[in-house]
Amino acid sequence: MDVAEKIALLRKELTQHNYNYYVLDTPEISDYEFDVKLKELQALEAEHPEYFDANSPTVRVGGMVTKNFKTVQHTYRMYSLDNSYSKEDLEDWEKRMQRILGNVKVEFTCELKYDGASMSLTYEDGILVRAVTRGDGFQGDDVTNNVKTIRSVPLRLRGKYPKKFDIRGEIVLPLEGFAKMNQDRIETGEEPYMNPRNTASGSLKLQDSTEVAKRPLDCLLYNITGENLGIESQFESLKKAKEWGFKVPEVAKLCKTTAEVMDFVNHWDKHRHELPYEIDGVVVKVNSFEQQEELGYTAKAPRWAMAYKFKAEQVSTVLESITYQVGRTGAITPVANLKPVLLAGTTVKRASLHNADQIEKLDVRIGDEVFVEKGGEIIPKIVAVDFTKRDPDADPVEYISNCPECGTPLIRKEGEAQHYCPNTYGCPPQITGRIQHFISRKAMDIEGLGGETVELLFKEGLIENYADLYTLKKEDIVPLERMAEKSAENLIQGVEKSKEIPFERVLFALGIRFVGETVAKKLAKEYKSIDAITKASVEELVQVDEIGIKIAESVVEFFQNEKNVHIINRLRNYGVQLEISAEQLENITDRLKGLTFVVSGVFEKVSRNELKKLIEDNSGKVSSSISSKTNYVVAGDNMGPSKKEKAEKLGVSIISEEEFLDMI
Repeated sequence: MDVAEKIALLRKELTQHNYNYYVLDTPEISDYEFDVKLKELQALEAEHPEYFDANSPTVRVGGMVTKNFKTVQHTYRMYSLDNSYSKEDLEDWEKRMQRILGNVKVEFTCELKYDGASMSLTYEDGILVRAVTRGDGFQGDDVTNNVKTIRSVPLRLRGKYPKKFDIRGEIVLPLEGFAKMNQDRIETGEEPYMNPRNTASGSLKLQDSTEVAKRPLDCLLYNITGENLGIESQFESLKKAKEWGFKVPEVAKLCKTTAEVMDFVNHWDKHRHELPYEIDGVVVKVNSFEQQEELGYTAKAPRWAMAYKFKAEQVSTVLESITYQVGRTGAITPVANLKPVLLAGTTVKRASLHNADQIEKLDVRIGDEVFVEKGGEIIPKIVAVDFTKRDPDADPVEYISNCPECGTPLIRKEGEAQHYCPNTYGCPPQITGRIQHFISRKAMDIEGLGGETVELLFKEGLIENYADLYTLKKEDIVPLERMAEKSAENLIQGVEKSKEIPFERVLFALGIRFVGETVAKKLAKEYKSIDAITKASVEELVQVDEIGIKIAESVVEFFQNEKNVHIINRLRNYGVQLEISAEQLENITDRLKGLTFVVSGVFEKVSRNELKKLIEDNSGKVSSSISSKTNYVVAGDNMGPSKKEKAEKLGVSIISEEEFLDMI
């Protein structure tokens, strides 16, 4: 047997043994025998680099170092899920779906909601080409080298699979492995990790993949996304994923009614602590992909899926004091400082009290014994007071009347829950908060510049607003604390690169109150430049899709302020993008302005995502459900029957892919 054959045979054997051990949990050889074969393969590959293979089993031991994790756009957005906490919530959800689908039978796939780090894996021709974290749902970090070390992630698929697809799942740290890691840390005098979820998430961002390989991470898959997959339901997709070599937990169940769903929920609420990893609920999905497509999405979540969250863990502790934080918009948030207490795997020292009304409603007082739980298992909040333990001399909380940072008297507008500091341009946290928003990932995404550095630059008098970032010089930054020459260079380069950020994100970065990412995109598409938006009146702005009076007034108020106008003119002079580029404008027309489209089915010439983009690029609106406001349904193969029926009933025109392409 020659060297090439020997390497190929070892790779094949090790891949199969790896699959038997980590996916099927039925090992056929001992760990020692596996290690001997692996070392033999490593030695042969080192001697014969001409036979290099990026997907060899030897990549499982790491060796790649990633200095900076590249930001990658998701081909298909990773949505979050709406939550439910009761049988009534689930029944209401089912009724909402029935209103869209009509009187058709709906089946559900129930899966466990794993508590880990969300991950999207991309496979092309059966090979893992990319692993990207969830990030903000639109883009995440490329952590491919680290994910390749996770033994349950197949590097090469088995059987027959689609040419290209994404599969989503959760990177988890099993409880046994987590306990072993902590035992090792304690023995070496290090602090133990607090919980498996954060440790799994942190592991993915380690620069050296050799270190990641030492951690017993696991990957549980649950969602396949792509075009023309040849799969008709969620339950079928789980079976297919298993056939292709993915680790898919066996517990998923097909349920015909919400009563069966609740049986599944109740069973796992009771037995969740018997599992080898942490879960915080159950995910319920409409089983049929055709029905999923008909139901579509809201701005944040699929209409066809729901997370049933188990009741949050609750503990009691003492409220020691209340402090007040000032946000970038001047909003004041009261924060409860608590006697440290362990809650759902983390030590909690602070909790949000939201606003003055919440403090009054709870009648919470300093020194009270309070009940704390994690809202959605993430943000701690005070939910009640144990009045039986209250000191009779405890005084009601008197909400502050002046800004804790700059001393300005606070205001509270009619109909708003929060107090505000009106000293927009003189209050330090508002100034630094606006700059921190400006540099954030979804906005200008300035690498080499974080929140602490912004605070430092402001404190040293080097910046007073975000335009000042573009005047920074390396020699100004290097003398600062914790700022080496390389860090200063990275910061300057990051600021320079931000000049390439497209206009819609610059508009979001400006921090206009109520103008989030979606609104910024709408305004950029409608007006094309900052100058056009500056001239728009409230009456004109409210004509733009999804722009209400509150947003319109805020936009006009922002551009009427001379300080803001001056800052924008400076940004223009520094080369920041304040209009849609000529390249983008080439693809944008008004041909479909005022028209609303629903896209349904499978298409031949363009994918469904590309078709939706074509509608938006030509100023049309894409809706996920048919209503009397819908002008056209673009129908491909396998269009949902209830969508067709609804369109015909409402007299909405149904057009083919060809007819749509002719329109534009």
